[in-house]
Amino acid sequence: MIQLLFTLIFSEMALITVLMFKTPLRKLVLMALDRVKRGYGPIIVKTVAGTVLVVLMSSVYSMMKIQKRWIDEGAVNPTDQVLMAKNLLEATLMGSSLFLALMIDRLHHYIRELRVRRKSMEAVKKQNQVFEDGKVEESKALEKEVITLQAKLKQLESELEVKTKEAHASEANAVALRKQSEGFLLEYDRLLEENQTLRNQLQSLDLRLSRSGSKKNT
Repeated sequence: MIQLLFTLIFSEMALITVLMFKTPLRKLVLMALDRVKRGYGPIIVKTVAGTVLVVLMSSVYSMMKIQKRWIDEGAVNPTDQVLMAKNLLEATLMGSSLFLALMIDRLHHYIRELRVRRKSMEAVKKQNQVFEDGKVEESKALEKEVITLQAKLKQLESELEVKTKEAHASEANAVALRKQSEGFLLEYDRLLEENQTLRNQLQSLDLRLSRSGSKKNT
């Protein structure tokens, strides 16, 4: 019994040591523990642990009986001393084995949870990387669009400047034509006045000639 318990404890210590360091052997141990926890594995483990706990309680009870007998008799029997030491050693080994089994279970659970969290973190990092890459591509596309719009804006500004110059030139031409037309109107009015004056003079000459001709005839 004691040799079996020592073998069990050393095996559990070896498992804990393997689980504490990231090695290829730890993957095999984790796979084995995963299989143990599937199907009927948990029931078997709980049954064995319950049996060990019952034997532990029996050893503790035996130690209490021996101690009570010592108190009642007032003397220490060598056989009882050997039994006391044997029961104490067995109880200690069984308690240690149960504690180490609990440690193995918790280490296995935390390692699995850590692996799940790492995978989720890697997935989140990949999503963030994809999102950042999308942002970079979008920003590059926006930069290209901004450059294109700036070029179009410069072209429109140059066209607007040309149209503005043409409009100013057209306006200047319109003003010059307006002034020229005003000059033509003034010249036309002057010519009309001169024409009217000349007609009046011709009429007066005609009257004079007609009068002088009538005088000669008489």
